[in-house]
Amino acid sequence: MAFEPKIDEVLAEKIRMAVREGMAKQIEFTQELVRKPSTRGQEHTAQDFLYQELQSRGYAMDRWAIDVASIENHPGFSPVNVSYDNAINVVGSHRPREEKGRSLILNGHVDVVPTGPHDMWDKPPFEPHIEGDWLYGRGSGDMKAGLVANIFALDALKRLGYQPAATVHLQSVTEEECTGNGALSALVRGYTADAAIIPEPEDEGLVRSSVGVIWFRVHVKGHPVHVAAAGSGENAIDAAIFLIAELKEYEKARNALKVNHPHFADFEKPINVNIGKIEGGDWASSVPAWCSFDVRTALYPGENAKQAAREIEDFLRASSAKHLFLANSPPEIEFNGFMAEGFELKEGSDAENTLSVAHSTATARDLTTFGSLAYLDARVFVLYDNMPCLVYGPVSKGIHGYNEAVSIKSIENITNTIALFTAMWCGLEPLDS
Repeated sequence: MAFEPKIDEVLAEKIRMAVREGMAKQIEFTQELVRKPSTRGQEHTAQDFLYQELQSRGYAMDRWAIDVASIENHPGFSPVNVSYDNAINVVGSHRPREEKGRSLILNGHVDVVPTGPHDMWDKPPFEPHIEGDWLYGRGSGDMKAGLVANIFALDALKRLGYQPAATVHLQSVTEEECTGNGALSALVRGYTADAAIIPEPEDEGLVRSSVGVIWFRVHVKGHPVHVAAAGSGENAIDAAIFLIAELKEYEKARNALKVNHPHFADFEKPINVNIGKIEGGDWASSVPAWCSFDVRTALYPGENAKQAAREIEDFLRASSAKHLFLANSPPEIEFNGFMAEGFELKEGSDAENTLSVAHSTATARDLTTFGSLAYLDARVFVLYDNMPCLVYGPVSKGIHGYNEAVSIKSIENITNTIALFTAMWCGLEPLDS
């Protein structure tokens, strides 16, 4: 028999009021989480805070550092060259007295990107503040507000005397911003469900499809000499600039393929080859002996990441052959992060239909869907566990930039939607005393 998501209007109104009742504490909780600067390698303090909060709510707790050996042979693994000592995952699990509904994963990532120069922010990035409807701070939108919404959606149901009538795993993972290995580690550890929600900042819409991502670093070696004899040396920075220009031609060729991918055909440039970091040389009066630059590029859904990596190597090798010096001293290519494939969410799943009802009930608007040009951990669930994963979260601005912020009203909408979804998807039972 087909699953028909329905919500009792009286219960829906009670859930809405319960979510609103908890909003002040929810915003305080979000601010406290933003204050913990969970950039790469520093995630453990935020995870300690979340562990304690979930434990105090009575969830069965699990915490572990990502073990590379356990995931490095998985097809979804991304290469890594940093320590995972502080790359801690936290999961709090609810189990009902009797499994009557469908199980659910409520996932979010706690890691945030670097702030850039603090003097470019209006206020310090890890000192959250509110102006009007906006909560500011690094990670407020991407995605600590969504991570907290998962927790407070279940809190709202508890205030009404209910708990889910199915298993629910509340996941806080790391490494979303650089490899995706945190969500992958949780999957390999055995966490699975009938559906997942990830409240990334998606302007209250549902991601239908998302690109994959590859990170790589290009190392160029030059021939150093005194600047007085610059013509007798080879400038590694100049050679790197040549390769960067070549990569922009690669970008054009890749974007020409968008006509084959309906979810991305209307984007002006779905494939961005971004030079995210560059460094080189040792002395202003020496022709530089070295230059390295970091690149992020994207994949269309359905493209194989490892094959795409080989094509990048081939392209840079062919480009180097056109350069007098690089032809005999080609660069070294290092894949040092994302090796992640894109995904497409099948239309019309029970989970999507349930979200549509929950969203329209919470917002009085129809649910919209779209393609995303950002990496999303949903690929782990969709590609490797055949699980519908709904990426749906609040309105935000300035993510990965300056003055990042998230809409407080939108946080309330998203929390309400997740609580309604849980009630319909998992079913409810009286709170376990």
